Amino acid sequence: MTTIDLGRPVSGDVVDLILDDHRRFEALLRDLRDSSSDRDAVRQAFAALHVAHATAEEEHVYPQLKRKKAVGEHEAEHGQEEHAEGHEALLAVLELKGTDTQAFDDAVEELAKVVNHHLTEEELSILNPARDEVSETARAELGAAFATARNQLIDDGCGSLADVRRIVAAARKDGLLDDEDEGDED
Repeated sequence: MTTIDLGRPVSGDVVDLILDDHRRFEALLRDLRDSSSDRDAVRQAFAALHVAHATAEEEHVYPQLKRKKAVGEHEAEHGQEEHAEGHEALLAVLELKGTDTQAFDDAVEELAKVVNHHLTEEELSILNPARDEVSETARAELGAAFATARNQLIDDGCGSLADVRRIVAAARKDGLLDDEDEGDED
């Protein structure tokens, strides 16, 4: 199986670290669309990065940005909802046996749509205020906490099919996912 480097930042401005991951998501999505790539390795890498990134943001970044009044409750909650939607779309990709089917291509298209929407919104409504409202020192401290949590989750093997199923089930239970949109799950 192909080894995919997800990066191991240990410090830096949290905004830059998050943006670096956003560029990794875009590259991984390109590789998922590429039938000549090791799509199974790519989806496993994408899953690990998505779970680690979202969890580290929700546990460390969003609460601090709310405390520092850079973002409101609505932005943080909306970010969590979009992470849940991303996990749900990821689950559809992970549950497929083959990677050379129309079902896989369709699931990847949906994942790309959900994730790209979130990256754009987060960069506009969360990262811009973080840049403007939070000191460089605080962003660096937050960057170290984010990187540490993210790397530990990746080291612990987050992003397995069982993990993503558990995360999606918890998000449904917590009301983060709208079940009305679920008409075409097959």
